[in-house]
Parts: sequence; structure tokens; C-alpha cells
Amino acid sequence: MRSINPQEKFEELVGFIKEVCHKEKISDVLLGVSGGVDSATSLALSVRALGTSHVFPVLLPYGELSDQGTKDARLLLSHLKIPESQIQIIDIKLLVDALMTLDPLMDEGRKGNVMARMRMVVLFDLAKKHNYLVLGTENKTEHLLGYYTRFGDEASDLEPLSELYKFQVYELAEYLEVPEEIITKDPTAGLWEGQTDEKEFGFSYKTADEILYLYSEEKLSKKDIVDKGFDKEIVDRVWWWIDKGFLKDRLPYTP
Repeated sequence: MRSINPQEKFEELVGFIKEVCHKEKISDVLLGVSGGVDSATSLALSVRALGTSHVFPVLLPYGELSDQGTKDARLLLSHLKIPESQIQIIDIKLLVDALMTLDPLMDEGRKGNVMARMRMVVLFDLAKKHNYLVLGTENKTEHLLGYYTRFGDEASDLEPLSELYKFQVYELAEYLEVPEEIITKDPTAGLWEGQTDEKEFGFSYKTADEILYLYSEEKLSKKDIVDKGFDKEIVDRVWWWIDKGFLKDRLPYTP
């Protein structure tokens, strides 16, 4: 795997955010802040690019399920000295639960998709109201694995982290002095009690990044990667997620 030069990547991504805002003639960005490392890194980059007066964080908890994420997000906002007047907290529980009444037997996967899409509905509505750009938080690892909800957490106007693997996001987060509590916690989408990304994957981000780097950057086949000493069951599991990502990238079909 290739580490980034954090200062160079920082300067590149700050320039990218400034360039997009200049091109679109919009000076303010809005983003959902979950308390995780990806949204923390995106937020810190946007503050450095535009200044705190042009960045509007939105916390979108689902009731008590998101308590820890909200605490961590609050820690980050305090660390970045973002004025309270620019922060919104909108509990999506009533919105999500209203939709769930249509099917009380909705499973956790479907409910998680509804939660992700409801957050984007709220973000884009606020962006439309105030003429903001929606700044995203998706990294390359998540995209290659298809670990996102279509029309949900992958929806945005600009994605500064889209070419960074998860381990590279951590490198940049440390450079940006994101609070240690956020960097060291287990990554989670916060979609149900006890959920973590790595439990859902069946492998660690570290393993995923090693395999995905060989697949995406070195263009190695599944057999080549197994021949390098990776456990075949884990490689097969990663490939299952890669295929899932392919499906999402192919859609929608067009004539």
C-alpha cells in the first residue's frame, strides 16, 4: 500500500474544495457530521479551505442509537471552533419511523437504507434552502466495496475523499489533528445497535485496503492476490463486496 504525503494531499484537497466553490459561484458548504473519521476529515478540510463562517455542519441522529456519534461530533465541532449558530441537529427518527409504518416487518438492512436516504433528503433540502453545496464523506475503500446506499450517503455535490483509501483517510485525519477519540474508535455507520463496518464486512479495513490496492492500483486478479499469501476465504469475501460495488456503479441501465 502507498502512504500519502499528508501535507501535499491536504493542499490538493483544500484547493479542490476552493475550486469547486469558485466554479459553482457558491461560497458555503453543508455536510452531515456523524462523529466518524470520514466526516471529521471532510469537515476539517472544508474549514481549512473556506473558513468556519462558510461551513455548516448538520448532525442527523436517529434517536438514542446515535448518542455516541453525536457526542463525538460535538467534540469535533468544539475542536474546530465552529459557531453554534451554524450547527443544526435534526433527529431523523420521526421521519424514518413514519415510513416504517408502511411495513412494520422492515429488516435492519432496509431500515438502514431508509436512514441513509432520509439524511440525504434533509441535507439537500437545507442546501436548496440556503444555496449551499453538499460536501460528501465517501472514501475509495467504501466505494470499491459498494459500502454505501445509492441515493443516500453517496449523494453529494463534491467528494474530497473519493480517491483516498481508508488507511489514507486516517493518515490525513492525523495530519489535520482530528481528535484521537474519533480516530481510534471502531468505524460504524450507526444503522443498528452494535453495528460496526468490520463486523458487517467479515474482514478488517486494513486487510480490505491491502487487497483493494492490489486489485485497483496494481490490476492484479483474484488468483494473483491469493498467490501473494492472502487467505482465499477473505479474498473471496472481499470480491463479493467488490461485485456488489460493480452493480451499484452500473446502475441505472440506459439504452
